[in-house]
Amino acid sequence: LLQHHGGARVDIYEKLPVPFGLVRFGVAPDHPEVKNVINTFTQTARSERCAYYGNVTVGRDVTVAELQQAYHAVVLSYGAEDNRVLGIPGENLSGVYSARAFVGWYNGLPENRDLKPDLSCETALILGHGNVALDIARILLSPLHLLRKTDITDGSLAALACSKVKRVWLVGRRGPLQVAFTIKELREMINLPGVRPVLNPADFTGLENAIKDAPRPRKRLTELMIKTALEKPGDKTMEVQASAPREWGLKFQRSPQEVLPTADGRRARGVRMALTRLEGSGDSAKAVPTGDMEELDWGRVEGGPGLYPQGDAWDMSSAAGGPQPRAGLSLAALCARAGLYCSGWVKRGPTGVIITTMNDSFDTAQSVLEDLQVGVLDVSASREGFGAVESILRSRGVRPVSFSDWEKIDAAEVARGKAAGKPREKIVDPQEMLQLIGH
Repeated sequence: LLQHHGGARVDIYEKLPVPFGLVRFGVAPDHPEVKNVINTFTQTARSERCAYYGNVTVGRDVTVAELQQAYHAVVLSYGAEDNRVLGIPGENLSGVYSARAFVGWYNGLPENRDLKPDLSCETALILGHGNVALDIARILLSPLHLLRKTDITDGSLAALACSKVKRVWLVGRRGPLQVAFTIKELREMINLPGVRPVLNPADFTGLENAIKDAPRPRKRLTELMIKTALEKPGDKTMEVQASAPREWGLKFQRSPQEVLPTADGRRARGVRMALTRLEGSGDSAKAVPTGDMEELDWGRVEGGPGLYPQGDAWDMSSAAGGPQPRAGLSLAALCARAGLYCSGWVKRGPTGVIITTMNDSFDTAQSVLEDLQVGVLDVSASREGFGAVESILRSRGVRPVSFSDWEKIDAAEVARGKAAGKPREKIVDPQEMLQLIGH
C-alpha cells in the first residue's frame, strides 16, 4: 500500500507489545533464516507514513466498528487464533497438548509460558504430518548443544534438558503420498544427529510407480522417504543411525478415536486409533475408517505422553470484536463490505508458508487499491486515524507501545541473549516488557 499509493498512511495494531506474530512465535528457533522477513517488516514500520501500536487488543481496547469510524479501510490479518478441538473422548486429559500451545511454549508466546508439558515418558505421539509436526518432533529430539545456540526460551531449554522422551511417532489419517511437510524439513529430520528414522518399508511398496507423473516436489519428497525406508544394513549412514539413542517414525492411515486414560482417570496413557483406507488419490484422497482399531500405548502408566494435535485447522471464525460469520457467509465475504478486508490465515485458515501468505497480502492490498480507484472506498471525507483511536484508548486506560519502544525491548533481549551465547533471550512476560520501557 505504501509503495503503490503515495498518499496512503498505514497504522498497524498488535495485541502484544512486540511485533512479528507468527514469525516470532511460530517459526522454530533452529530456523533463524526463515525469520529474515522481520527485516522487511522493520523497514516498513520505520516508514514515516507507517506507525506501529502494540499492546492494543482489538475487540477489547478498541472495537472494529470504532476502527472503521477512524479509518477509510481496515484490514484484519491476525492469523488463526484458536486451537481446533479433535472432538474425541479424553482429549482434555493431562498430558495432551495442542501444537499451538506447545510451539508457543518453546517460542516464548506469553499466553503459553506456564504450559509445563510432561516430558517424563519415553514415547511421544504427534498427530499430523505437516511441517509443524516435524518442528515439534525435532525440538523434542534435538541435541541440547544445538538448541542452546538458538533463541529458544530459557525455561523450555531447561525442561528439554530433563526430558525422558527418546521416541516420537508422527501419526496421520492418510498415506505417504498425502504428507504435508516439505522436503527441506524432512531432510533435516532424517539427518538430525543422534536420532534415527524408523520408516516401515511396507508403507512404501509400489510407490515408485505411483509417483512417476507426480509434480516434482511431491516426487522428490516421496523418493526421499522411500530411500530412507529401504536403507540397507550395510550402508554407512545406517550404521551410524543404528547406534543413535533416539528415534522417530511415521505412522500412516490411522485416525484418533479416543485418548485412553490411566487407571486413576487423570492422565493420558495412549490413544485408540481407527485404521483407515484411502478413497481417491493424490491430495484429494479421503481417509475412510476400515472398522479395525489399534491402541498405541506408552508402556508405563504413571507418566503421560505428549499428544500434540497439529494445528492444521485452527478455528478462524472468531474475529474478536469483529464481524461474526453468519450461515453461508464467510469472513472473506463479510470483509468485502464497507472498507473491511482480511488477509492471511484469518481469511483461509492456516495453510501455506510465508511466501503464500505474502502473496495473499499483496492480493488484499491490490483489492484496497482497486476499490480506491473505482470509488468503492469513499475518501472524500477525512478520517482522524490514530488521533481518534488514541482518545478511545486513553479513556480506557490503554497505553500503546510504539516501534521505538519495541526496539528498546529488542535491544534488551539481544543483550540478555549475548550473555548466554544465544541470538536473543526472549522476554516472556508482557508486564516485564512494559516495565522495561517505562509503561
